[in-house]
Amino acid sequence: MCGIIARIGQGEAADTLLSGLENLEYRGYDSAGIAVQNGSGVKVHKTAGEVSDLKSSLETRPHGNVGIGHTRWSTHGPPTDENAHPHTDMAGDVAVVHNGVIDNYDELRAELTAKGHEFESDTDTEVIPHLIDEYLGSASDTEQAVRQAVDTLEGSYAIAAIVDGEERVYAARKGSPLVLGLDDEEWFLASDVPAFLDQTDQVIYLEDGDLVVLEPDTYRITDLQGNTRERSVDTVDWDPEDAGKGAYDHYMLKEIHSQPTALSNTIEGRIQDGEVTFEALPAGTFEGIETVQFVACGTSYHAAMYGGQLLRVADLRTEIVRASEYESASGPVDETTLVVAVTQSGETADTLHALRTGADHGARTLAVTNVVGSTAAREADEAVYIRAGPEVGVAATKTYSSQAVTLALLTQRLADDVAHATPTDDRAEMLDTLADLPDHLEQILDQNAAETLAQESIDSESYFFIGNGLGHSVALEGALKFKEITYEHAEGFASGQLKHGPLALVTERSPVIAVSTGGDDEKTKTNALEAQSRGAPIVAIGPDDTPLTDIADTHLSIPETYPVWGGLLANVQLQLFAYHAAKQLDRPIDKPRNLAKSVTVE
Repeated sequence: MCGIIARIGQGEAADTLLSGLENLEYRGYDSAGIAVQNGSGVKVHKTAGEVSDLKSSLETRPHGNVGIGHTRWSTHGPPTDENAHPHTDMAGDVAVVHNGVIDNYDELRAELTAKGHEFESDTDTEVIPHLIDEYLGSASDTEQAVRQAVDTLEGSYAIAAIVDGEERVYAARKGSPLVLGLDDEEWFLASDVPAFLDQTDQVIYLEDGDLVVLEPDTYRITDLQGNTRERSVDTVDWDPEDAGKGAYDHYMLKEIHSQPTALSNTIEGRIQDGEVTFEALPAGTFEGIETVQFVACGTSYHAAMYGGQLLRVADLRTEIVRASEYESASGPVDETTLVVAVTQSGETADTLHALRTGADHGARTLAVTNVVGSTAAREADEAVYIRAGPEVGVAATKTYSSQAVTLALLTQRLADDVAHATPTDDRAEMLDTLADLPDHLEQILDQNAAETLAQESIDSESYFFIGNGLGHSVALEGALKFKEITYEHAEGFASGQLKHGPLALVTERSPVIAVSTGGDDEKTKTNALEAQSRGAPIVAIGPDDTPLTDIADTHLSIPETYPVWGGLLANVQLQLFAYHAAKQLDRPIDKPRNLAKSVTVE
């Protein structure tokens, strides 16, 4: 979850490191720090708080062309100056930044303490520079010491280290993402591509067990035994401007408004002659599949619910499982099972674990992700990309829409291959109206009704979101988005669930936001009426002719469309509602407390 940046090459490192950390701050913002090596010592500067606090604390930039940096999402120890990365050995000659969790750090710390090492932080990371220092006493060179140290670690990690007097960066990964960026005059290591996207689009996605040594004019990738590993160089097709805020106040607002473009990219080339096609999924790919298991977390889980609902309509046995509960909550798994891992980053630890568990039991696997070269994309049998472009805001917006559309198309592709499945009867209308979805989104983005609703309801005690069928997952996603960035109490329910307990919480200060997809909304209307009779204000989100408009106190309109896509239009209204409410409350919208963009620890 933390953000790592390393840089080596011509010119000064500090400004590049700080810029990289700003681009990675969506991965954590509890504390930040950099370390620069210039031949006269390793200079470490770090502080609790955000990258802006680190920049403010630097009266002058440290000199040197080799450096590492880190922005932290706390796992071990609170966000303090002492717990901020980089961490060093006692002499300050070895500096390390780390993303992940070292499972055996208690044991290692005790062993090192017995040998005279003194520790200054509560973190698991601090054992790493002490280990490197310990092995330097007997190793033939620093590279061997780093290998020995890394080989001692148990758990997950992406590590970058520098050593006094050496114009090198050492790095390794296992279970946490790390990507190498290649430019003519400087090379980079980072947790994610946006860290250096302004400098280069040439990347190498490192894999588990890789150990990298960077020098100003060369790099080497080996395994922990020193055997050379060949890795291909890929070109990232993201535009650097896509990773910036542009003229918008927040990344989240920009990304909400970029959804028409993102969805156009998602759809492009995937509907031909009235049929759904994926280049990576030729005819017959899914023959023999009897059960589909979607595994995902958070917003991706809600997108998986959307796809799963459509797959059930196609008469395919379907399970939607929270990835963290996969081993205890999934049904039987064998060669007739398809495990679909839905993960924006392709690095979500719980989802990767579920993917691997399914594969170990013989299942076929498919990754639905946004990141080419991600771990999920590499490890799954097949990968489908949602093509949403970089998303920086911690609260996912455009990636949810692109995931849901991709999964909706995937359901039709699956139905074509599975003998007993039944493709949607009116597939032609479904696919024809999908082409209008970007324009329909533009119509919603031109409204200001969600902002007005946010202003009028800002003093509410609680917010309840309800929906039926496809609207259920949209209600859950709307509640999640609202609580993520407003810090207000919000819950999502299937429409019929409200009367089975949650109704006890409904008052005149708890608006009920009822999602209409333009399909079967009578159950949602009935349950909204039950809440209204207890004094709750009712907000209807749906087409103008939805039955909910007859009873609603407020209506956020969406264009008329095929019901499958109506929920996605309603979701954009919910995103705008959450955004404007958070802005009214002066919340840090792009950096909600305690959250990070990519959850790479279990």
